[in-house]
Amino acid sequence: MAARRKADQLIVSGQVSVNGVRAVAGQQVTPGVDRVTIGGRRIEPVSESTYLMMNKPVGVLTSIGDDRGRQTVADRLPGGAARVFPVGRLDLNSRGLVLLTDDGELAGRLMHPRYHVDKEYWVVIQGRPGDDALRRLSQGMVVGGEQFQPAEVRMLETTTGQSRVSMVLREGRKREVRRLWQELGHRVLDLQRVRIDGLQLGDLEEGTLRSLSADEVRSLKSAVKLS
Repeated sequence: MAARRKADQLIVSGQVSVNGVRAVAGQQVTPGVDRVTIGGRRIEPVSESTYLMMNKPVGVLTSIGDDRGRQTVADRLPGGAARVFPVGRLDLNSRGLVLLTDDGELAGRLMHPRYHVDKEYWVVIQGRPGDDALRRLSQGMVVGGEQFQPAEVRMLETTTGQSRVSMVLREGRKREVRRLWQELGHRVLDLQRVRIDGLQLGDLEEGTLRSLSADEVRSLKSAVKLS
């Protein structure tokens, strides 16, 4: 790899392009996603893991493929992107933060309940939950004979006919949020994942993705005792 000064000289000389467009000094690129060339020749990134986050829209499957031809998060990756896979579930009718990586060890630990990784959801439900409903959620519930662990629940906003609630879960079972609220008699109108441990969705535009910073990767690894 060229030294920083040499790399800057190459950029200023106009020899460097990112996705077919002339690069500018200080420009950020996403390894495994952006196509970088010098003098027309593609430069391959150093072989190391790729960490991406996506703001998944409703109607997109958290999967790398679908035998029914439905759109998946993999279809949202640009051509030539690294072969990454989604970590955990976010159902078809839900939206928000999805982590994609080729780091199998990190992915496995983030999904394993023994590491108790926080996953925060903002949920819009029909009606207004009473104190008893919030207490049951915070103490853990049995739904259809299945035991669900306690959730941290916080009311965010209440308007006519509906409420917005923050829920922090540490299990990530299939359709967990929807099943809990259905048991309590409240229909889920919107479900958005906004955080995985310290990784925040922030203002990432829906349907787009970005690479994680080194600090974000270190934080996730620390949460599952990989650092």
